[in-house]
Amino acid sequence: MVVQTPPRQYSAEEYLAHEEAAESRSEYRDGEIIPMTGGSLNHNQIIINLVLGLSPRLRQQNYNVYANDLRLWIPRYQAYTYPDVLIIKDEPVFQSGRKDTVINPSIIFEVLSKSTSSRDRGDKFTYYRSIPEFQEYILIDQYQLHIEQFSKTPDGNWLFKETDDEDGVLNLVAANCQIPHRQIYERVNFETQPE
Repeated sequence: MVVQTPPRQYSAEEYLAHEEAAESRSEYRDGEIIPMTGGSLNHNQIIINLVLGLSPRLRQQNYNVYANDLRLWIPRYQAYTYPDVLIIKDEPVFQSGRKDTVINPSIIFEVLSKSTSSRDRGDKFTYYRSIPEFQEYILIDQYQLHIEQFSKTPDGNWLFKETDDEDGVLNLVAANCQIPHRQIYERVNFETQPE
C-alpha cells in the first residue's frame, strides 16, 4: 500500500516570499504553490499582438493593458494568478501593502495551452468572476484560430460567443474596442507547434 503525502500548504505570505526569491513564476491557490510552465512561440506572439493591438485603441478610453508579469490577487479564493493579458480601467488598485499585485482587472485574456486549457475554462474563470470590476474574459487558442468570449451583462449574467472566422473582429463589449482576428494571430504559425 502506497501512502501519498498531501502537498505542503503555504500561507499567502510564504508564497509571496517564495515568488520574490524564485527564478520562475508560480501561481497560488488553496495553500498550494503551482509552478507555471514556459510559453511557446505562438503563445508569446499572441500576447505581443494583443498588447500592441489593444494599447493604442484603449489609451484614449483610459484603459491600461498589462501582459504576463502582473500578478493578480483574488481575495475570495485566496488565489494569486498571472493572467496572460489584463486590462484595467483607470488606475490599477493594488493589494493592501503591495505595489506588484493588482485586484481590479476589467478584462482578462488567457492564451490556451494543452496544460492550462481546462483550468483557464474552469477554476480560473470562477475565481475571476468574483472580482467586482471584471467584465469580460477572452480565451485565445494557440493551436488553431479559435476565440471564446464571455461578456458580463448589466444584470450579472454571462454571454458566451465563440468564433473561428479568420476575417472576424473581436469586439470588446466592456471597453467598446475592436481588434481583427488577423491581427491577434499575426505571425502565428500553427505548423510549428510542439506535439
